Amino acid sequence: MGVIGTLLLATTLAGVVGTGIGGLIGALLQKNSNRMVSLLLSFAGGVMLSVVCCDLVIEAVETEVGIWIVVAAVAVGVAVTYLLNYLIDLKTNPEVAHIDENHPKTADDLDELIHSDHFRHHQAEKGNKMGLFVAGVVMACAIALHNVPEGMTIGASYASNDAVLGNAALLLAVLIGLHNIPEGMAVSVPLISGGMGKAKAVLITAASGIPTVLGALLGFALGEIGAIGLAMSLGFASGAMLYVVFGEILPQSILMYHSKLPAFSTIVGILVGLIVIFA
Repeated sequence: MGVIGTLLLATTLAGVVGTGIGGLIGALLQKNSNRMVSLLLSFAGGVMLSVVCCDLVIEAVETEVGIWIVVAAVAVGVAVTYLLNYLIDLKTNPEVAHIDENHPKTADDLDELIHSDHFRHHQAEKGNKMGLFVAGVVMACAIALHNVPEGMTIGASYASNDAVLGNAALLLAVLIGLHNIPEGMAVSVPLISGGMGKAKAVLITAASGIPTVLGALLGFALGEIGAIGLAMSLGFASGAMLYVVFGEILPQSILMYHSKLPAFSTIVGILVGLIVIFA
């Protein structure tokens, strides 16, 4: 199998298959366990922190393009991801009744993170088909916004290892696949509850993981340009992931399950990440 073929296979398993498995679980159970999802998300967030801070950022610095370029790329990754999330929230939150001035300023359930609650709201109205279509597009964009930088981290890590799928890239692929399972559950459940057939809902849910593959190709292509391209790809993907972890995953996991267990789960994730990277 060629270089691109290996990358496509890894990210397809992580994005499409991982999300599809979540969709299948959601179709069978038609419910989410807040405790399970919270601990899975916080563990994934911990591993992501290890990989970003102890591998990807270090590799970006080792390109020797200058620390300021790396810092700027990370900052741009954070800023772009935050801005796009902000614009999506600005469009959707006012249309969902329970999100008001008393609601936490971040998602406290997975359906809010990917805006399937907004989609479900338009389903319940059974009125404006264009509104339902737009809500579906918004949900797809919200999922893509998380999946593209996830894929970029795999692609950039792959490029930094001379197109060899090393431990860090493999770990990221497995981790992202696990992270996409609860995300897939949150996509399929509202589709099925709105009357869609289970098989079709699972297929649509699996297709929502395709942006992971596109992100991997983008990250790899930038990494192949040269040292500056690799540093920018690693830095941007790292910044986007840092925002997702600190701005969304960790606050959400704590709000979903009020306990100290998400904190311990994050610490375990960090330690597992260190073992995989350096053992």
